Amino acid sequence: MAKKKIGLIVGAGLGLSASLARKFSGEGMKIALAARNTKKLSNLVDELDAAVYRCDTSDPKSVKDLFSSIETDLGDPEVVVFNASKRVRGEITEIDVDEVRNAILTTCYGGFLVGQEASKIMLKAGRGTIMFTGASAGVKGFAKSATFAMGKFGLRGLAQSMARELHPQNIHVVHVVVDGGIRSEEKGDLSGRAKDSWLLPDAIADTYYHLHTQHRSAWTWEIEVRPWVESF
Repeated sequence: MAKKKIGLIVGAGLGLSASLARKFSGEGMKIALAARNTKKLSNLVDELDAAVYRCDTSDPKSVKDLFSSIETDLGDPEVVVFNASKRVRGEITEIDVDEVRNAILTTCYGGFLVGQEASKIMLKAGRGTIMFTGASAGVKGFAKSATFAMGKFGLRGLAQSMARELHPQNIHVVHVVVDGGIRSEEKGDLSGRAKDSWLLPDAIADTYYHLHTQHRSAWTWEIEVRPWVESF
């Protein structure tokens, strides 16, 4: 029996990450989940028989240890999804500088650390897919959201640079701009809203898997997903 391919989701939670985990698991992959708080993932881990690891994406040693542990426990991941981010809202004259630094370290520097470790593994293997979850804030900065804009703009630049470097080496790098709100149980009653006015996490996950399976003669480096009611 062939060994299962491995998919790693870093910054895992119970929204989009859970849908990604279910989609890739349903396609036959062994799933590894990494997060600062792993307790929240217990039900998902049981559901998918996933491996779970604690990781702080702002800490180089924590990221290195994550990839080392996965290599020892499971093998080398073929797909790595970076889904970690941190938001800090506030007026530019009042926002806490330490919170801003920590948020950028998580959202952008963390993407670099995860991308670097994934690249090392995939270059040795000669193949692989690295996916970064972006946001509207990565293409347009909003008032009182400078921190998120800095983190996501930086993440987009990282993904573009990596794509140009690694695509010719058979490593598919993708940046997914999630342009709109994602449906969740916390959103509550949807009465009064147009049907499918929120992005459905399972539908986004279908797009991620499609991107992973694209033929390399027609690779996408960036895509925007938005609900039909979202303005550009």
